[in-house]
Amino acid sequence: MLNLKNIFKDYISGNLSVRALKGVNLAFRQKEFVAILGPSGCGKTTLLNIIGGLDEYSHGDLVIDGKSTKKFNDHDWDTYRNHRVGFVFQTYNLIAHQSILSNVELSLTLSGISKGERRKRAVEALTKVGLADQINKKPNQLSGGQMQRVAIARAIVNNPHIILADEPTGALDTETSVQVLEILKNISKDHLVIMVTHNPELAKRYATRIIRLLDGEVQSDSNPLNEEEVQMLEEEVKNYQRLVAENKVGKEKRVGMSLKTAFMLSLNNLLTKKGRTILTAFAGSIGIIGIALILSLSSGFQNYISRVEEETLSSYPITIETVSTDLNSLANLKEADKTERDDQHVYSNDVLTTIITAMASSFSENDLKTFKTYLDENKEKFEPLVTDIQYIYDVDLNIYKSNYETKLECLNPYSLSENLSPYTRPYLASFDSMMQRADVWQELIGNQEFLESQYQLAAGAWPTTDNEVVLVMDKDNGIADYLLYAIGLREASEIDELIIRTVGGDTTPFESESYEYEDILGLTYRVASSVDYYEKQADGSYVDKHDDAAFVKQVLIDKGFDLKISGIVKPAEDASSNVLRGAIAYSPKLSTRLIDYANASQLLTDQRNSPNKYLLTGEAIEDATA
Repeated sequence: MLNLKNIFKDYISGNLSVRALKGVNLAFRQKEFVAILGPSGCGKTTLLNIIGGLDEYSHGDLVIDGKSTKKFNDHDWDTYRNHRVGFVFQTYNLIAHQSILSNVELSLTLSGISKGERRKRAVEALTKVGLADQINKKPNQLSGGQMQRVAIARAIVNNPHIILADEPTGALDTETSVQVLEILKNISKDHLVIMVTHNPELAKRYATRIIRLLDGEVQSDSNPLNEEEVQMLEEEVKNYQRLVAENKVGKEKRVGMSLKTAFMLSLNNLLTKKGRTILTAFAGSIGIIGIALILSLSSGFQNYISRVEEETLSSYPITIETVSTDLNSLANLKEADKTERDDQHVYSNDVLTTIITAMASSFSENDLKTFKTYLDENKEKFEPLVTDIQYIYDVDLNIYKSNYETKLECLNPYSLSENLSPYTRPYLASFDSMMQRADVWQELIGNQEFLESQYQLAAGAWPTTDNEVVLVMDKDNGIADYLLYAIGLREASEIDELIIRTVGGDTTPFESESYEYEDILGLTYRVASSVDYYEKQADGSYVDKHDDAAFVKQVLIDKGFDLKISGIVKPAEDASSNVLRGAIAYSPKLSTRLIDYANASQLLTDQRNSPNKYLLTGEAIEDATA
């Protein structure tokens, strides 16, 4: 039973409100042919859409088998439309690229019915409307009347309770209209058919009930339900609800299209329009490829910029020293006032004192201990922003050639002139000072991933322990010849010979030398800690024994340890940074080892126990200048 109780419908646009239906009250029989008549704009189609669940009413109630729809949600309306309502539209709304059989099957597909059952029901529905022999034709191969019959077949194929027809004959000629109405009349013997039409003659001829609307109100009803019919329908509704409650009648289930069915329909739709599908796919591919290229270029540029920033800052790092100087003070020096000078005196131009005074006032001491604590506590925050954070300690590397037991040769700190003869030594005095300033032995940064991106291994392996080092070449596998002396690969006696020959007039240079990787890998050096160069005296003070060769040799034997060349590296082909400028690079673990060793030494232990006395000079701490 379908019952409309005091139905109102308002259409609101901005501040304007239009009332399409004004308190419509109607009840319908389960089997009848109802025609709704009225002029355009009277609310006929609005009423039909509300009955079909295509539009919502503003006020009132639509009661279906005794159940109010006031609290219906979208799923409830979907179930109602799927099971109870069939629609016949004036414009047919058929899918042009599918057969009429597929068009009729579509409503069953949306209801989740199996493929075999769908086909059986669709054929039966098309047979009822007289199109059994046309099931494989496309809609464009049919006449208007035939297409409307297909629309009717589609409406009844799901065996709904209600058939709603909106101007089903509006686009048809008289003869075809009669055929369509005959079909609807036959359907009304088992269903409720509600038709909206402008043709009162056809309505009078075929409809069993005519309702006239005007300005959203019911003006007349040719065959309303009497009290006896209403009571009978209400009893039928109660019985139906009882059977549903007792599970003797199945409830209307919420059904949907299966994933497989949806996929097959989509595939069929694509295959029936191959040209458009190919063009759409091609255009979509161009768009996707274009977006991908733009994203790739953008990502590539960003990665390049990030890499350049990383490499540049690694080559020219931000350095924070213990004492800093504001050089702006030197740029702002003022010249002395010379206006009161006469020609009878000699005056001092205070250049040096002015500079020293300005610099002294600009000195500032940084609290590096607190700053290091801050960096260590926020390590996770800084790691993504830097290549590496490196701490430089005042650690002296005392490195000797491996034959120290027979001949003591210091390679770091290195003095070329000390290894020359007294005759040739003056010739290289200036060059020797340059070599002493050269950073021959250099500590590696702690970011191994960055190192491997900038340098490639030519042989061996990167340092993994504190006693392993690598030899650093340039891109052409070369090392400056003067560095070869500082790392012990060449003898200083060669320089003596070269100078003597050159001074004698022979300017023929030595031939360039080359070395096999195997000759370099595994070379060892001997290292000693600076604290071991000091010998404790009876009075508790310490004496520096750096110049005592026998003492140093014994220190190397007793307390020194070996360094070994574990690998040979050179800049990578695409490297834009030259982080390693020395000839030998050692692990930060070596610095840590020497620092820990010094902290645990007897010298520093005694010094910590004598806070008021500098043990290396015997001076009081306040007077010490070291």
